[in-house]
Amino acid sequence: MVSAEIVQWVQQAGPAVTAAVGAYGAAVLTRAQDAAADATVGLGQRILQAVWRRGDEECRAELERVVDEAVDEQDDAYTTAVLSRLLKRALQDDRELREELTALLPAPSAGTVTVTASGERSIAAQHIGTAITGDGHTPPQQ
Repeated sequence: MVSAEIVQWVQQAGPAVTAAVGAYGAAVLTRAQDAAADATVGLGQRILQAVWRRGDEECRAELERVVDEAVDEQDDAYTTAVLSRLLKRALQDDRELREELTALLPAPSAGTVTVTASGERSIAAQHIGTAITGDGHTPPQQ
């Protein structure tokens, strides 16, 4: 059984890992970090590379396979789920890796809200009045 701490960590790291795979593809595992890289992509890359470095041959092969599949996948939700499952397994088996990766993420504070939008024309907001996406819409008259 995966601990609540691991689940929370994976939820917090998931967007960064998915962004890194989307930006770099399979090269995310071996690419040197680009100084100009977006902070989220860089964080995801550091997370995946830490898992890669600490893994045995079998773990590395699985990580490569999952990242390769994620590169070809057009569904961000599926990619996030597959990468999350792999991260949970790696974290569950390696306490030192958990500590290393936990240090990479900012500590969650009470009341922290994460809002993620994924896909074409998607929006995300904690609180919202009127949101219109798509073509041919006019805003409501006030």
